[in-house]
Amino acid sequence: MAEVLATMVVGPLVSMVKDKASSYLLDQYKVMEGMEEQHKLLKRKLPAILDVITDAEEQAAAKREGAKVWLEEVRKVAYQANDVLDGFKYEALRRKAKKEGHYKALGMDVIKLFPSHNRIVFRHKMANKLRMILQEIDVLIAEMNAFRFKFKPGTPEPTNYLRQSNSDIIDPTNIVSRSRDDEKKAVVCTLLAQVGNENLTVLPIVGMGGLGKTTLAQLIYNDPEIRKHFELRLWVCVSDNFDVDSLADRIVKENGCKTKGSSALEKLQNAVSGKRYLLVLDDVWNHDEHKWERLKSYLQHGGRGSSLLTTTRDDKVAQLMGTTEANNLKSLDEIYIKEIIETKAFGSKQVEQRPRELVEMVGDIVKRCSGSPLAATALGSVLRTKTSKQEWEGILNRSMICDEENGILPVLKLSYNCLPSYMRQCFAFCAMFPQDYEIDVQSLIHLWMANGFIPEQPGVCHETIGEKIFNELKSRSFFQDLKSVPFDKRISTSARSTNMYCSRITCKIHDLMHDVAESAMGKECAAITTRPSQSEGALHSTRHLYLSVNRPENHLNASPEKGSPAFQTLICDGYVKEDMKILSKYNSIRALKIDRGSFLRPKYLHHLRYLDLSGSDIEALPEDISILYHLQTLNLSDCRVLQRLPKELKYLTSLRHLYTHKCPKLKSMPAELGHLSCLQTLTCFVVGTDTSCSNVRELQNLDLGGRLELRQLENVARADVVEAAGLGNKKKLTELELVWTDNDQQAQNNNHKEVVLGLKPHDGLKALRIYSCGSSTFPSWMNMLNGMVEFTLCSCEKLEKLPALWQLPVLEILQLEELPSLHCLCSGGTTPVTFPKLRVLTLFKMEKFEAWWDTDVVQGEELIFPKVEELDIFWCGGLTALPKAVPVITESSGGVNTKCRSAFPELRKMMLNDLNMFDRWEAVEGNLGEGVTFPRLEELYISHCASLSALPKGSLLVKQSFGGAETVCPRSAFPALRKLDLDDLSALERWGAAEGTPGEEVTFPVLEKLGIDDCPKLTDLPEAPKLSELGIRGRDQHMSLQAASRYIPSLSILRLDVSPDDAETTLLHVKQKWNHKLPLATMSLGRCDLLFSSHSIWASFARLVDLTIWDCDALVYWPENVFQVLVSLRELSIGRCSKLTGRTQASGEQSAPGRDGLLPHLESLFIKDCASLVEVPNLPASLKGLVIYCCSDNVKSIVFGQQEDTRLARGEGVVQLDTSSSIPGSSSREATTSTAVLKLSSAANHRFFPCLEYLNLVYCRGLSEVANLPPSIKTLFIADCGNLQSLSGQLGDIQKLTIHSCSLLESLDSCLGELRSLEELELYDCKSLVSLPDGPQAYSSLRFLGIKHCDGVKSLPPSLQSLLGCLELGILDARYEEPKTRKCAMRSLACLK
Repeated sequence: MAEVLATMVVGPLVSMVKDKASSYLLDQYKVMEGMEEQHKLLKRKLPAILDVITDAEEQAAAKREGAKVWLEEVRKVAYQANDVLDGFKYEALRRKAKKEGHYKALGMDVIKLFPSHNRIVFRHKMANKLRMILQEIDVLIAEMNAFRFKFKPGTPEPTNYLRQSNSDIIDPTNIVSRSRDDEKKAVVCTLLAQVGNENLTVLPIVGMGGLGKTTLAQLIYNDPEIRKHFELRLWVCVSDNFDVDSLADRIVKENGCKTKGSSALEKLQNAVSGKRYLLVLDDVWNHDEHKWERLKSYLQHGGRGSSLLTTTRDDKVAQLMGTTEANNLKSLDEIYIKEIIETKAFGSKQVEQRPRELVEMVGDIVKRCSGSPLAATALGSVLRTKTSKQEWEGILNRSMICDEENGILPVLKLSYNCLPSYMRQCFAFCAMFPQDYEIDVQSLIHLWMANGFIPEQPGVCHETIGEKIFNELKSRSFFQDLKSVPFDKRISTSARSTNMYCSRITCKIHDLMHDVAESAMGKECAAITTRPSQSEGALHSTRHLYLSVNRPENHLNASPEKGSPAFQTLICDGYVKEDMKILSKYNSIRALKIDRGSFLRPKYLHHLRYLDLSGSDIEALPEDISILYHLQTLNLSDCRVLQRLPKELKYLTSLRHLYTHKCPKLKSMPAELGHLSCLQTLTCFVVGTDTSCSNVRELQNLDLGGRLELRQLENVARADVVEAAGLGNKKKLTELELVWTDNDQQAQNNNHKEVVLGLKPHDGLKALRIYSCGSSTFPSWMNMLNGMVEFTLCSCEKLEKLPALWQLPVLEILQLEELPSLHCLCSGGTTPVTFPKLRVLTLFKMEKFEAWWDTDVVQGEELIFPKVEELDIFWCGGLTALPKAVPVITESSGGVNTKCRSAFPELRKMMLNDLNMFDRWEAVEGNLGEGVTFPRLEELYISHCASLSALPKGSLLVKQSFGGAETVCPRSAFPALRKLDLDDLSALERWGAAEGTPGEEVTFPVLEKLGIDDCPKLTDLPEAPKLSELGIRGRDQHMSLQAASRYIPSLSILRLDVSPDDAETTLLHVKQKWNHKLPLATMSLGRCDLLFSSHSIWASFARLVDLTIWDCDALVYWPENVFQVLVSLRELSIGRCSKLTGRTQASGEQSAPGRDGLLPHLESLFIKDCASLVEVPNLPASLKGLVIYCCSDNVKSIVFGQQEDTRLARGEGVVQLDTSSSIPGSSSREATTSTAVLKLSSAANHRFFPCLEYLNLVYCRGLSEVANLPPSIKTLFIADCGNLQSLSGQLGDIQKLTIHSCSLLESLDSCLGELRSLEELELYDCKSLVSLPDGPQAYSSLRFLGIKHCDGVKSLPPSLQSLLGCLELGILDARYEEPKTRKCAMRSLACLK
């Protein structure tokens, strides 16, 4: 990367020091008594430096080395002066607190907490510090004069930026999406064309930074055709860290994949296995072919047509990864670049309102951008603040043309340098976050405040200024990818992630903008993530540190060896185990995030303004935290065991934001909370019963905003107390939660109704959630919340009647859960009921809910739910039908209006679960709903609806042309449905509510996935011409194989329990249709004895990649004739096949030809609950994973070897096979007393299993020996093998070893090598194990260790013991813990090296 000469950020720091020197607190409490002259000098000299700081910064940016060194020294002195002045300000706050009685509350601890509280001692110490600062400033001023720096005004404020609304800022992404439409279509077509490709397609998008590669990838990723085509879509930003294991872990976690596996790579493999998926790897820089091939090997388990889209700036990366021709992204056409610049520069002004002389200059600006939309956005944003021709010419003269060497960085640098200095400081601070980090905007603003980056403005609070600064930076594209997320994403009682009003904003920074921030901050900021070596230089030189490593205390405790760091900001995202006494040395720290609070020493943290202990295991904060008089933000959210807050919290008078939500054990709030007059955020107030705690009256004078939860409201004695809280006056509140303790609802004469009445919020509230309220009705003020977007009611057992929610004009989300007394949704309406904006409706666990409206409600012909997109109804046993359908117009195109009858014309997703009485599709007596249509429904899930006998048939379609002529034709009830799941519908017997006449059959014209589970009365399948995935499961399922056979030739995935009604005649019929190779890639078969009676039928499945076989009693011998044709198979699972021995055909019969070539591409084999299994022969060399789960108790040994392994032939060292256990027909008594060796043999020309990487053996209780373990194994997992005594082999490359509950295993020496590659070791409940291997290189790669209940292992080997401080520790017996007397700093340094 070419050097980016962004202006150094020093001016804002000096300006902050100047403001502190003028603070009224210093004079009010006379903390600078005796130092008045020095104080005056300081206030005079700081402006002199500020006058020339702009000139110095520009000269430093122009590579004048002397100016750069001078600025570095100014920055250093400014930090020192900041600490000194902060010390004076703290002393003023201390004296103020003393005056208000804090000393009396602290008692004798005062002397320990304030060792220099004596005024004479304080004056002497601080006078010396101030004198040294002034001497340093004198030197700086002398050098300033020698350099002849001149006065230059700073960058002017953006015009009216504080008043600029977001609606004025036009996002150029829409322009880019139009401009890249051809490229998008080309890539989409390429990806769709791979549908039959068995190999993974990798398509690179290549281009210089800022051309819009990621934007194009996002357009492709979200294209409707792509969404329909791929079963699974995954996205991850790679950047410069291509560590394969951590990358696999991120792909799985960041995309919410619920999958099992013993390693991240195995989880990834299982997530994509058999599915047609699209994975986007954004911003790849990796040149290591080995790393790519390793990741690729786990990605190749997807279904046909699976594709990987990668974006990169490097042609070599594209050549390394690509399997198709790279898409070399060209520069954006100048027409679009011009449009972006004009949009950003002139905003929403009409063309005729734009100054002509400026419009004429746009063409020259366009040439500076080299077709980069990011550069155009950045330059346009700069020009937005310039209004004259001279200013535009100045920008043109300063702007370099983008070129191949520097890319667009010169333009981005110019955009950055044109910011006001405090905005440069705010943005450059973000260099402390890793690339592609998701930044919480509210937390970012609080960090800016903690560091003093936000300038003072009379009458405007810091948070408001911070929001305006962020919006201005966002409008100039310094921030991107803004996303709204719920403040606190709850999991509802139905174990589903609920929809919530999104009040939090997150954002990211483009990697090139991140480069600009890094260049401006130099060593001031550092982000240490996965590689400890990063910390060697950063820990003692940086001032703002983001540390995301496990056990960060090891890195921090080692740093004083090279000098104590002067951290201003320290964010630790890793797990902290040991005490961090080192924090006492960070006495300059302003912002701290860490997950342990027990070791806080507040007396060393006087400067602290931001403290985030969220998610930590603290039970209580230290009482002396109340001396942190500067503290502005305290985050205690998600502290699950936190029981109390400090008693003297009221003395934290600077506190502005207190986060206490998700602390279930917190029972009260400390007394006199109302003294915190600066408090703006209090996320949870817990009403206590103790007289020494605060009641809700304390909230009266607090100007709270954002989210507020009031918990334990049953403890409110009188309604007038909550009225005094004054919620109606808190206009900044956006979310309000009212929570009672659940068991209080049954109390007689509870005052819940009166309390709710007194808690009336302001009308503009966005979200209201009420939990466990014992009132039977709710007050009328709920109908007046005209700004409410979300309303949630949960666990209100006595509630019989809802307020008139349809009167809320902007309500979008309505969730009603566990309301057992509620019988209808709408009651008391005098006008027709409609919910005009509702998008999401959830009804959950309401036993008496039986109707959509009461009998007194006026029912018109208008839609009740015109905009609902998602409908979830669970456990509403009395509900019999959906609302009445009405005529609607669903489409209008080509002069034709399409009409149908529907209650939910915009519905996209519907779930109906456990509705025992539900039997009709609309609430009209005598009508089953045969004419109902769901015109936009894409996903439908119906489960446990015992009375439902049919799906809707659909309405007659009426098309009206402009001429007025009408035509009538049949229409599907589900014209847009793509996914349908039917589960446990015992009465369902028809696909339509009435039998169709010819030409009017019920169809699913675009249905792609159909799942039928335990619907015994369904005997046929509907018309679904685009079906690609079919599942028919259930013991009582009577769906004929013949009925399914018509779809199988077009399916890619089939899961089928063969009906017991099927016979040989069925098979003959099916074979006639399956006379060619089918496209099936994934197939799961249950009770499939019939298919194994004819081997010839399997030739049709030659393209299978993933095969699962369950409950097949016909499977006795290893089916060589079947497997011989499955040449594409990669994954094979066999379960509950109780007669399968695994042996080849009886000895007298000739074996199948080509035995060594069976399943040539098999990579994964899973065998479960096959009680007769004694052998798995002729496994191919391609095998990577083997899982054996619950093998027979008769299997005493598992032996790996070749087909002609002499040890197996002679039976040396193993139990001889008693053939009675493997011959069909042998008695059960003989079978139970016999013993067997489970032989795992590979083909004769392959020694061991050269590719086998993971082996899982679980619940093999009779197993005593595992022999000849192949050396290729990287992951070995053995659990619940209680008789296992011996493991042998040479696992030289083992990376992860897990052994659980193997109580007879004594040693690992016979199977483990030098353990150089071992990364994770877990040993639990191995009571006979006496020692662990040791060696000079042993455990050198270890990252994770867990050892529990291994009583025979008295101590760890020295090579392992010495690493304890560097490891992520799981459960570890106390005897292995390091003695407390040993120092860990030197060992930590060794870990870093």
